[in-house]
Amino acid sequence: MADKKADLAGPGIGNYDEIKSILPNDYKSLLTARETMLALYKVKNYIEENLNKELNLIEVQVPLIVDKTSGVNDYLDRDGSRTPIEFHISNDYDKHPIDAQIVQAATKWKRVALKQFDCKSGEGILTDMRAVRKDYFLDHDHSAYVDQWDWERVMTADERNLEFLKDTVRRIWKVLRGAGKYAQELFPQLKDSKYPDFPEELTFLHAEEILEMYPDLPRKQRETAILQKYPAVFIIGIGWVLKDGYPHEMRAADYDDWVTETVSEDGKPMHGLNGDILVWNPVTKRRHELTSMGIRVTKDTLKQQLEITGQLDFLELPYHKAILNDEIPLSIGGGIGQSRTMMYLLRKAHLGEVSVTVWPKILKDICAEKNIFVLE
Repeated sequence: MADKKADLAGPGIGNYDEIKSILPNDYKSLLTARETMLALYKVKNYIEENLNKELNLIEVQVPLIVDKTSGVNDYLDRDGSRTPIEFHISNDYDKHPIDAQIVQAATKWKRVALKQFDCKSGEGILTDMRAVRKDYFLDHDHSAYVDQWDWERVMTADERNLEFLKDTVRRIWKVLRGAGKYAQELFPQLKDSKYPDFPEELTFLHAEEILEMYPDLPRKQRETAILQKYPAVFIIGIGWVLKDGYPHEMRAADYDDWVTETVSEDGKPMHGLNGDILVWNPVTKRRHELTSMGIRVTKDTLKQQLEITGQLDFLELPYHKAILNDEIPLSIGGGIGQSRTMMYLLRKAHLGEVSVTVWPKILKDICAEKNIFVLE
């Protein structure tokens, strides 16, 4: 069980010998660096335009830095393994200073912003979010630089159910798959016989159901196994402790609702109104996460989840007080990894082929040996 516990949080493969062993040896990019940039921005525009249409969103500005005392920064997991970069703004000779943080994601900020932008039920916002996550292990699909389409949409209390969640997920998958087909129209060489077409449909499975299928495997190996059967899945219920005594993956307690009771299609009791879209990446031949999303906590489930995680002190922060006092709306939202999505749609072996950031020399050398050229 030690492997299961180690697999709950903290992304990345873990060491560069393993990265060298898993990166493809026969890789050749289907697009040049110039073509990649042309495709990337065309596809980016397609995704933003169609997400707005499917989910009734408007595009808004999003912060790169937030006030530490606001409580709106995203802590990603609940074990404290990934913390934001902090810095002091002395301002006015330290008479009116601010202690600031670089965002790790805009997950909680978006829900507050719904009120700021006067969004009604069925309306929402889309952001072109940039963040820094300094505690990532830098491999082929984890970077210290993060770009996401962070989105949030106002919902009603009677929409807080699995069917509404699934309908929203299907709309997002329709956009992402459509973007892949659009990229192939722009650059026909992306229709390569080495790679199967993008799956038409997502398979919905609860984390508990996947555990029943592979009870002895840790989380990432379970995901890898299920993607051999279904190349595109949405895993429901991430954060709730499963029958083996572990959650599928650690999930922060103050945004997604992973505690609400639900019922599976075959009548089994389950928990959680959130989940992740994962696909099988035929280039890297590995599991590939595209988006994490969920119906957000109510004031009752917020308290319940913070009690489970031992973080009730969070209830004194402004963001959490706003939920308790019904000052911000019920919502559903998520973050779609931009570079992750482009890597998948444009058939790339490494994030560094679609985004510019820092990579250690050892990783760049490994990539160069394998004909993978990261941008600098």
